[in-house]
Amino acid sequence: MDAVQLSSVSMADELVDALFVHGWWVCDGFLSEPLVSGLFQDVTLAEHVKLKPAKIGRGRIQQSNASIRRDKTQWLNPDIPVQAQFLQQMDYLRVHCNRHLFLGLQEFEAHYAKYEVGGFYKTHVDALKGARNRVVSCVLYLNQGWQPDQGGELVLYSERGEEITRIEPKSNTAVFFLSEQFPHEVLPTRRPRYSIAGWYRVRP
Repeated sequence: MDAVQLSSVSMADELVDALFVHGWWVCDGFLSEPLVSGLFQDVTLAEHVKLKPAKIGRGRIQQSNASIRRDKTQWLNPDIPVQAQFLQQMDYLRVHCNRHLFLGLQEFEAHYAKYEVGGFYKTHVDALKGARNRVVSCVLYLNQGWQPDQGGELVLYSERGEEITRIEPKSNTAVFFLSEQFPHEVLPTRRPRYSIAGWYRVRP
């Protein structure tokens, strides 16, 4: 792969330690600034990015439901150079997690997401207990100059429904958590909100 563009190679060790101890990790200044800037320009300006209303459910039962989720998405494409750079960094972390946590992660998938003003995603989990299709979830935020009064926070909950942490969607902040273990939601945003959401998976 190309040169690692994590802002610090030691972040891979920090991720492993946090997932082992807590099951989640938040990191400010996750990637190199040129890469984050390139991703933001890509999702906001590039003609090949065609965001479409996101759906809930899987397979044949996918449907749009604006009472639960209001965002638009597009899957990342490894043939687009800036998207490929991001995917390479995430694959580096996949290998590192497998080496130290023995998770057996086989692949990574991710999409751009845009929440318009008023957009939200109600509390949900990314993987059903025992399904083990999505093992580790992650989000990278791309929002420059985000202010606390602009909403759009990601809230992680315990399995008992207690709030664990609330993360502002500031540019170059990344969040990782075990997909089965943490219900989470996106609070209503007061300005357009951009991110990349991704999942490390094992095959059925």
